[in-house]
Amino acid sequence: MSMTKTKEKKQGAQIIDGKALAAKLRTAIARHVEVLIGDHKVLPGLAVVLVGEDPASVVYVSNKKKAAAAAGIRSFEYNLPQNTSQDELLKLVQTLNREKNVHGILVQLPLPKQIDENTVLKTIDPAKDVDGLHIENIGRLMSGLPGLVPCTPLGCIALIKSVEKNLTGLHAVVVGRSSLVGKPVAQLLLRENCTVTICHSRTPQISSITRQADILVVAVGKEKMVKGDWVKPGAIVIDVGINRTAAGGLVGDVDFDEVSKVAGYITPVPGGAGPMTIACLLGNTVVAACRQNELTVPHIG
Repeated sequence: MSMTKTKEKKQGAQIIDGKALAAKLRTAIARHVEVLIGDHKVLPGLAVVLVGEDPASVVYVSNKKKAAAAAGIRSFEYNLPQNTSQDELLKLVQTLNREKNVHGILVQLPLPKQIDENTVLKTIDPAKDVDGLHIENIGRLMSGLPGLVPCTPLGCIALIKSVEKNLTGLHAVVVGRSSLVGKPVAQLLLRENCTVTICHSRTPQISSITRQADILVVAVGKEKMVKGDWVKPGAIVIDVGINRTAAGGLVGDVDFDEVSKVAGYITPVPGGAGPMTIACLLGNTVVAACRQNELTVPHIG
């Protein structure tokens, strides 16, 4: 019986525990915050702006607030009504840009239809853009220059490197080309000396490409799209998708039951990329606070 259990364990993928990794990262961040406060009298401040009452956004904002408090980061929360105008939101962002106690600004997406997201994002001071979505930070990422990097892609790299430190020469396939995840995570994988392929909705025979991947990152928002026969045996699979089923549960873009039998490592949904996203947001806030006060930026992680 014990031999059978051992054999089954070897055949199945090892779960990459995003909750545990995020908790470790938040502990490290809290230590950095203590040093900033004790040695430099700098208390990192994060302003989160929520427009409307989108249920998922309300949960995300609540989780971010709790995580910030636990790490010793000051939270500034702004809950605006659904009918807030673009001008009103821009005025708030401009005020936060000038506020010395606010080191990071996050405007929760999506925004109501009367507000143009790009206009709002480009109004945020790039030095306070802890979501890493300002065009200047995107350009810095593309150019390999220091900047604030989108949180979910940062979390993805941390998840991958928790099981494989040296990514040089590995073939990474990213499914999805969004500015939030697909494109920036591809850039970060290039920084790690991976050979990177990006697949998307117009890519023919996607499964023939994903089967070549040593590292597979999936972020498309399509329930259980990636099946077991899409995956190279032993691959590292990072599932960024989060989809609500008809029964009310949450599943990823990867068919976990099938793929976990083939992959070497896999992230669960929930409990994988999500917790890491929030931890990396806190890390970006500390980095921003250090840079704004001309202090040495610590290595977080």
